[in-house]
Amino acid sequence: MSENELDAVIHAPARLRIVATLAALGPGDEIAFPKLRALLAMTAGNLSTHLRKLEDAGYVEVTKTHEGRTPATYLKLTDRGRAAFRDYRAALSDLLKGTGA
Repeated sequence: MSENELDAVIHAPARLRIVATLAALGPGDEIAFPKLRALLAMTAGNLSTHLRKLEDAGYVEVTKTHEGRTPATYLKLTDRGRAAFRDYRAALSDLLKGTGA
């Protein structure tokens, strides 16, 4: 990917919303799947599909655990994901200024 090219993994509207929301958390902070689903007003299936693509790219870390007998899933942006989002924002900014390729 060239320096000014938008990252296709992040660029999809739903994934951009997910990454932007996770980037608003502090480094290493995580959010529960149901809370992220509610914040983004997405169905569980749609959110899961987009999270899988972000996880496959190494941008999101998914931790599955149990709280008592109840399964719980937590999500956080990886360092690679934060860097990719930073690069995406820079490329988008350049594009909007007319300096992107």
